[in-house]
Amino acid sequence: MHIIRRRTALGLGAGALAAAMARESAAQIPVADATLKLPIESGASLRILRPARFVEPDEVIFRENTQRFQQQTGVQVRVDFVGWEDIRAQTAVTANTGSGPDVVLGWAEDPHIFVDKLVELSDVAEYLGKRYGGWKFLGEKFGKKNGSNNWIGIPFGGTAGPIVYRESAVKAAGYDAIPTEHDKYLDLCRKLKAAGKPAGFTLGNAVGDGNGYANWLVWSHGGFLVDEDGKVAINSKQTIEALKYAAELQKTFVPGTLSWSDVSNNRAYSAQECFLTANGVSLYFSLKNDPATAAIAADTNHAPLPKGLAPSPPQSALTINAMLFKHSRYPNAAKSYLAFMMEREQYDPWLQKCLGYWAHPLNAYDKSPVWESDPKITGFRDSMNNRYWNGWKGPINQAAASSTAEYVMVQMCAAVAAGQQTPEAAAREAERRAKRYYRG
Repeated sequence: MHIIRRRTALGLGAGALAAAMARESAAQIPVADATLKLPIESGASLRILRPARFVEPDEVIFRENTQRFQQQTGVQVRVDFVGWEDIRAQTAVTANTGSGPDVVLGWAEDPHIFVDKLVELSDVAEYLGKRYGGWKFLGEKFGKKNGSNNWIGIPFGGTAGPIVYRESAVKAAGYDAIPTEHDKYLDLCRKLKAAGKPAGFTLGNAVGDGNGYANWLVWSHGGFLVDEDGKVAINSKQTIEALKYAAELQKTFVPGTLSWSDVSNNRAYSAQECFLTANGVSLYFSLKNDPATAAIAADTNHAPLPKGLAPSPPQSALTINAMLFKHSRYPNAAKSYLAFMMEREQYDPWLQKCLGYWAHPLNAYDKSPVWESDPKITGFRDSMNNRYWNGWKGPINQAAASSTAEYVMVQMCAAVAAGQQTPEAAAREAERRAKRYYRG
């Protein structure tokens, strides 16, 4: 990538030294020749908005990489971190007012909501794809405008939420591994409950965990919100079966899961109130790095969500997706920043220090040392190759994002799990709500 550079001395603190060591190991990431010519505008400055960290190194290394970009280009960059629940609202304000951040790292579907307000990023995406072995499935799915090869987003990474479980508890219940069949999985959860070591999955309005669990319930039974053409199809016999199953599974859970947020299962698992849940790798590493909970981490492992009737584990990845707004006065500087942050000298230290919480969207980073650093996290390497997304099987568009943001799937499942609605009534209500967004 050709950018105008201004070099200054970089002092290394403890965090920066660790990142520098990680950069040395980044050399094993294979790269191909590629060129991206972006003359940076004179006097350029940038403002970046992105979700708050879930693991501390995410923010630390991201800021250090940003500082490196400033030092090498002279472009002043301000990065603001906001809460997960707030990022969409602030992105909408930016889009509607035509002012604010130049770049927003929002959630997966967000560029598809604001596509008319965005600068096309095909030059950056094609450069990165050529240089780093191509994009993984969800990278392309979320990056490209629906039905085209035009890139409107640059996916930075995704965090998957597979099963996290206590090996001793599962073995005591008579299982050597997490079963993939619905009936056996329900049996396992019933036995865990009977042993006083229950499972727990949130059906509260949680961006990651709530949507992930509700989607799994429906997808694993062969149901889907909309079909390939975007026609609402949630009110189906498959969904009814999924909701009946959700009601039975709910009986095995630790109390309170209907109001859990994205952090609640972390706390319950760490407190040994819950022995099986779904979560990103952050839970495991927080346990591992605290002497008080290291024994829990040693007894913890990960497994894909049960397939049920699906051909592959029906899980997606909560993806952060960068978009560049047309109101930016310095689009070349912004594009250069995005490409710079994805280059191996910056991206692999971030990937490694995030401990696998954010999985990469570019194939070359399969070779990152992080994926061999602990056998219990190797399975997270392919998170961005999952074949499901919010609004599956339909197009990724504003309707899909709105249905997700309004928790259509989550609240449908929660109504049945709480005994407030029958499966049939809940499916009809979800159908009615979805049709508000999927018109025509």
